[in-house]
Amino acid sequence: MFIDALSAVASPNVSMSVGPAQPASGAAEAPSFEQALGQALGAAVDTLQAGEAAAIQGVESAAAPTKVVEAVMDAQRSLQSVLAVRDKIVSAWQDVARMAI
Repeated sequence: MFIDALSAVASPNVSMSVGPAQPASGAAEAPSFEQALGQALGAAVDTLQAGEAAAIQGVESAAAPTKVVEAVMDAQRSLQSVLAVRDKIVSAWQDVARMAI
């Protein structure tokens, strides 16, 4: 399922860094891009899972229709955000690949 694929990407044991590992420092520093992207993906996965759970509860008549609609709309917004970020990353990668050396 798509949510499982996103969970694999957002899992903390997957490293997206290319350069040498940076030592962890104090709380005074802002999170790295990798950490911020991981947190955003984690939040998106959580929202998608909540939407899926609400949809299942709605089918079983265990949740109010308004709660189901709100959860599914939140999941849709999260998915659209993730897809927009993915499209920007792919576009940036294509620009880098086309650069003359």
